[in-house]
Formats: sequence, C-alpha cells, structure tokens
Amino acid sequence: MPRTAQPTRRRILDAAYELFYRKGFGRVGVDEIAAGAGITKKSLYYHFESKDEVLTAMLDLHRELALARIRKYEDRYSTDPDEMLTMLFSELAKWTVTPGFSGAGFTRIVMELADLPGHPAHAVARLHKGAMEAWYTEMLARARVPRAAEHAREIALLVEGATALILIHGDRGYASAAARAAKLLVRHAGHELTAA
Repeated sequence: MPRTAQPTRRRILDAAYELFYRKGFGRVGVDEIAAGAGITKKSLYYHFESKDEVLTAMLDLHRELALARIRKYEDRYSTDPDEMLTMLFSELAKWTVTPGFSGAGFTRIVMELADLPGHPAHAVARLHKGAMEAWYTEMLARARVPRAAEHAREIALLVEGATALILIHGDRGYASAAARAAKLLVRHAGHELTAA
C-alpha cells in the first residue's frame, strides 16, 4: 500500500473505533464510517474490502495501542501486591467514569458477534485478553506472588466482572470489591507459601 494511503486508512480506523464503541458493530454502516473519516464510501472500499475487515483492522490497531499505553505507565505500579492491586482497580474505576464509557470494547464486540465464532474479531479479542492476562502474570511475578499465572487468570475474571457490573449498575464500588477479592486471593497464596 502506498505511504500516502496510511493516513486515510488510519482515519477510517479511528472513525470506526469511535462509532463501533459508541453504537456497536451492528448499528454502524459503511456510509457512516466513511462520513466519520471524511471520505467517500468508494475510498473506504479502496482500503478495506468490507465492514468486517475494517472491524478486524481497528481491533488490531487498538489492541496494540492499549498494550503500549499500559506498558508506558507500568513503572508506576508498586512491587507490593496490595498496592499494585489497589492501583489496578483504581485505574479501572477511573476509566469507567470517562465520558461515553460503555464497557470493554473487545468483550462487547465478541458478545455482539457470538453467533459468528469464526469471525476474525474473535481471534483479535483473544490475543488482547491473553496479552492482558500475561501482563497481570508479569506484574504479579514482579511482586513475587506465588503461582502468578493462576492468580492472573483470577484477576482477569475480576476485572471483566467488575467492568460489566459497573456498566450494568453504574456503581464504581464494584471496582473496590474486586480489588478486595484480588487482595484476598493473593494474600492466601502468600500464606500457603509460608505454611509450606
């Protein structure tokens, strides 16, 4: 693809992200994406064969951006497990009050496309969620938490659950409840280690 095509392609993906996140994949048409990107539908089809291809490319781009953002600020996380988990769930609570919050985008897309298990968006979402779980494992290992991978999986469940319940109830207290549960799990792991 010519270098001059890259800015147009990025505008399409940015417009798609905004629209899909706000309205959902099914409620957004190609015309709306093209208008959001300031291009014609014909130009959009020059860059992407279908709306499904736009979605997959958009998810892939935002997966990379999300992970880069997390990595950029990971040195702010303490190596003390309690402090690390307090910050993790505090950041989750802050995210849920940003204007237009409507849950975890990767989770929402996969749920919306649940009847299409072979859709490429599922693979991108799995990569993202797997990378997040790997990051939790890394952070727990850095904090010397035993069985870090096992506890990372539990934290992934708590993050997903808290995000969904905050969206449903509009109550950020679920982030604090999830933090308390995560700390209990990690402390229990520490007690098991000292008892052994």
